[in-house]
Amino acid sequence: MDKTMQSRPLPLRAVRVTDSFWQREMDLVRTEVIPYQWEALNDRVPGAAPSWWMHNMRAAARRNAARRAGKVWTVPAQAEKLSFQPLPEKGTQPDPDAFYGFVFQDSDGYKWLEAVSYQLMRRPDAALQATAQQAVDAVCAAQEPDGYLDTYYTLGLREKAFTNLRDHHELYCLGHLAEAAVAWHQATGRDDLLRAAMRFADCCAAQLGREPGKKPGYPGHEIAEMALIRLWEETGERRFLDQALYFIDERGRRPFWFDEEARLREGAAWGGPTDGSAYHQANAPVREQTEAQGHAVRAMYLYSGMADAARLTGDDALAAACRRLWHSAADEKRYVTGGVGATHVGEAFSRPWDLPSDTAYSETCASIGLAFFARRMLQLEPDSRYADVMEEALYNTVLSGMALDGHSFFYVNPLSCDPEACRTDARLAHVKPVRQKWFGCACCPPNIARIVSSLPAYAYTASENTLYVHLFVGSELNVTLNGKPLRLRMTTAMPWDGEASLEVLEGSAEGTVAVRVPGWSREARMSAVTLRSLLTPGTPECAADEKAQTEKDGYVYFTGTWEKGDRIEIFLDMPVRMLKANARVPELAGQVCFRRGPFTYCAEGADNGPDLALCRVDAERLQAFPENIAQEPLDVGGITVTALKVPALKAVPDDALYTEWAPDVESPCTLTLIPYFAWDNRGENPMRVWLRR
Repeated sequence: MDKTMQSRPLPLRAVRVTDSFWQREMDLVRTEVIPYQWEALNDRVPGAAPSWWMHNMRAAARRNAARRAGKVWTVPAQAEKLSFQPLPEKGTQPDPDAFYGFVFQDSDGYKWLEAVSYQLMRRPDAALQATAQQAVDAVCAAQEPDGYLDTYYTLGLREKAFTNLRDHHELYCLGHLAEAAVAWHQATGRDDLLRAAMRFADCCAAQLGREPGKKPGYPGHEIAEMALIRLWEETGERRFLDQALYFIDERGRRPFWFDEEARLREGAAWGGPTDGSAYHQANAPVREQTEAQGHAVRAMYLYSGMADAARLTGDDALAAACRRLWHSAADEKRYVTGGVGATHVGEAFSRPWDLPSDTAYSETCASIGLAFFARRMLQLEPDSRYADVMEEALYNTVLSGMALDGHSFFYVNPLSCDPEACRTDARLAHVKPVRQKWFGCACCPPNIARIVSSLPAYAYTASENTLYVHLFVGSELNVTLNGKPLRLRMTTAMPWDGEASLEVLEGSAEGTVAVRVPGWSREARMSAVTLRSLLTPGTPECAADEKAQTEKDGYVYFTGTWEKGDRIEIFLDMPVRMLKANARVPELAGQVCFRRGPFTYCAEGADNGPDLALCRVDAERLQAFPENIAQEPLDVGGITVTALKVPALKAVPDDALYTEWAPDVESPCTLTLIPYFAWDNRGENPMRVWLRR
């Protein structure tokens, strides 16, 4: 492992996004999504499923106040159930002292707070900060004297805390609390939420570990691993790193803790005494795992924490496991839209090469997790194959998860959608033909808000002497190379056009700038030029600089002394690419899809009518004459996208179910394709990514 190549994201305050595409998305989160989700967290969105977040926090605060006053607290009868709590009967008021929702409900508000914090770093806002402070105060008031902070158990049977780590998300909620606390501290300088997270982490560590008297347990739903590492980086308290490493190292060891825990709780093993649970990535020690298995979001979060730990500790075996798991997830089980998790059964990975379009689960959170994993692999070892997948996830499934107005969301992201089938076919019950206002399990909406708000952390990372450019996002950034500050500006027409430039605005420093060559560019040209010659009358407008230029793993490295006026010019070919799937993917045999730049395209009924399955493209002719695919601007839901016009043929179906084989009767047609992220913003209608050839 080459430590000199490892990097960290630039601080969010060091990057100001000016990019027209991403600035719109980030502003949308700030002006529409965050206020909307605050109303949802307070159960004030008409027609939306209640969140119960503020309800549960306030109830837990009252529980703590009663305890301090010596009052007797009667646990609601429903708390005997250790699963989703029943909702109030129709026409009745909720019990103000009862917990409602899923066991992981606390995490929704933490993700919202994290998104708010990133937006405050981007642009201070006293009113927004004051609103968020209400949420922070509610969380702090809900924390118990010993540091425990999980409203499900605080309002229920507290003595059962830490008895069901497999299913009951206490450590998942800890992880999201820690992520929010670090972001809040960085944004505001306040340590109230940070202290709450540290106390809860210490409370968990007092119960879990290899020491006598502790339980050798670890999270059923991962995220605490990478969150505790982030808490260590923020506070410098080594115990948080040690706890993260313990969770990683203990996972999947024999005897399997989830089996032992089940015996203690229920008197019998739940999946056989040697099962451990592949669903929870706990069926083998993490360094021995070779295939991405189980719940896709949990897997992505675990692998992200493993990559962080490998980078920080120099653990080569852990890094090797990350590479194997990346290959499994990204090279055998990834949708062309950057989604992962093919089956609704367990929201999980399926077998290799199983990528159905219409029943695809492809949870928004799983795609977000894939971007987490990709960035951390880039920090570990810069390689454009990680950045290509990260970009694919961000521009496609992550953005598809949110409507263009920011007021509705996809949990599941199919690659083919027939609205009537979704309503009538139980096999498609998990697929919604339109985005939903909110979800009882609302992990995805605030997750989108936090990753979009922190986009600069994915665009740039830096080591002591190298700035890495992973995404082409218009922005101004401050970076330090070899102890010397530089201010730079990225100007780009992407994602719609392939020209960009990176120019030094201020400063002087020796070091390297590494620029990614995207996999979608058939021809990439880059050159370092200097504009300092403009200061000398009679000299050429620009002259070739003497910076050394090398290429490695899909990055072009420019090394030399950087001063005001130095610039890297980037020209990336952005052809329309017609893709086919590996022959091992049976569901996609005889089909093609289209990509241009970072976008995967789809056909939608709004442009092409309802009978998308009757259309086929003449792949051989288009391969020979790609100029037959036209590109033109199109308004979709209030934004202008580059649409593709693809010549095709449309079959005229027979009335009979089966007939003697003969060539189809077809008529010429033109298919209009739009970027996948923009589908379903013009009313309910069918959609297909993969088209017959």
